Amino acid sequence: MRMRDTNLPVDSKRISETIKGLARITEPDRPYTRRAFTPLFLEGRAFLERQFKAAGLETRIDAAGNLIGRRKGRRSGLGTIMLGSHSDTVPEGGRFDGIVGVACALEVAQALADADIRLDHDLEVVDFLAEEVSLFGVSCIGSRGMAGLLPDGWLSRTHDDVTLRQAIVEVGGDPSRLASQKRSDIKAFLELHIEQGPVLETETCDIGVVTAIAGITRIEIVIDGQADHAGTTPMGCRRDALVAAARLVVAIEKLAIELAKGEGHFTATVGEFSIEPNAANVVPSRARLLIDARAELRPAMERFLREVTDLADWMAQATGVGIATPKIVSDNHPTPGDPLVLRLLDKACDARGASHRRMASGAGHDTAWMARISRAAMIFVACRDGRSHTPDEWAETDDITLGAAVLLHAVMDLDGELQKPIQETV
Repeated sequence: MRMRDTNLPVDSKRISETIKGLARITEPDRPYTRRAFTPLFLEGRAFLERQFKAAGLETRIDAAGNLIGRRKGRRSGLGTIMLGSHSDTVPEGGRFDGIVGVACALEVAQALADADIRLDHDLEVVDFLAEEVSLFGVSCIGSRGMAGLLPDGWLSRTHDDVTLRQAIVEVGGDPSRLASQKRSDIKAFLELHIEQGPVLETETCDIGVVTAIAGITRIEIVIDGQADHAGTTPMGCRRDALVAAARLVVAIEKLAIELAKGEGHFTATVGEFSIEPNAANVVPSRARLLIDARAELRPAMERFLREVTDLADWMAQATGVGIATPKIVSDNHPTPGDPLVLRLLDKACDARGASHRRMASGAGHDTAWMARISRAAMIFVACRDGRSHTPDEWAETDDITLGAAVLLHAVMDLDGELQKPIQETV
């Protein structure tokens, strides 16, 4: 690891206080739980709004329910540089997932104010609504809404007889204005986040410059065998759906390991599995499995889909069970980071003495939706043992502070680079 710049232009104490302040707002018996659309989430929002205002930001809730703090730029109409992440958590989640991105974005705004530096562009800090899977069963509600990509049908989803439409109103949003509030002024978006994996810590590397957010494809496979008596049916006369499914799971893992050795990030997980009739003395007649596959590069996913179909056909012939053509339940393509922003992030790391590497994100983030309407990229900081979505989630303040300093440097460079002709920025 290279020597770090110890004279950082950001305040680690302020960053830590924001993170700790939100951590205290949690269900007492389930730390650290502050799910979107709950009273605790609104309490966290009120805390953040006070922090935003103390930093001199003008605050508002947009139509999609996002909390936004704005610092006006010197040149009206030039556009906006936006920074941020989310403050909601998964049940019994962590203190840092999303929250460090909001805290560091806020610190960038505060550091600029302390230095009496005003960007040419407007600067906005955002806390997106419901990045995690919400009570309504859907995620990235705020960023999808800001990008004009929130499906109309989602607003009618219900939880405890309350619609998502009503819930957005209750947090201060206005779904009736979503179509007209799609943002076109955002020139760049940056999100700092904990890695949620072990690579940076293992390599003792300070910063991950995120090349892409992996595309996520989910595939359902249903296997039909034949129910028979477990004690009287000879082993060679069975059409056991579970045996075929188990062999298929092993084959899927082997294929995923092979693809992961190639170019780009790739994972595949059989995360859901069920059998029928699920009785100890009955040969299983039916099995269902759901694959979660993630790829940084689309060709790897397309190969995976082809070969999974071939595996299913081969397994049906080898075992005598029936296997329908694997069904694609959802299919989201990868989101690459913007080349200009990635270049400036590398440059900022070098300027701050931070060791860095390019890497993909295997998890989804709000950045994936912001990239539809602006230049966008992410940076990662290490988390202990790569753990996330658990009360044990932890990131060191020094690592987070260095990430904030890199973010600040990149923002100041972006302020100038975004004003150059397009051919000069590529």
